Amino acid sequence: MRKMYKEIISEIMVKNNLSQEGMAKILGVNQTTVGQWLNGKKKPGYDSILLLYEKFGVTPNELFGIE
Repeated sequence: MRKMYKEIISEIMVKNNLSQEGMAKILGVNQTTVGQWLNGKKKPGYDSILLLYEKFGVTPNELFGIE
C-alpha cells in the first residue's frame, strides 16, 4: 500500500527532528494545520505542497500516492 501525505509528513518530521510547530514555521502555516494533516482531517494546500517539495524533495505525486 502506498504512503499518503500524512505518513510522509510524519516521516519528514521524524527524520528532521521537527515538532508540529517547527514544521509549521518552515511551511508558513499554523501548528493546528500541521496537526490536521497528520490526523488526515485536512490536506496540504498548493503553497504547502510546493514548499514540501522545495525544502524536503517530496514531489506532489509522492505526497498523494500517485504513480
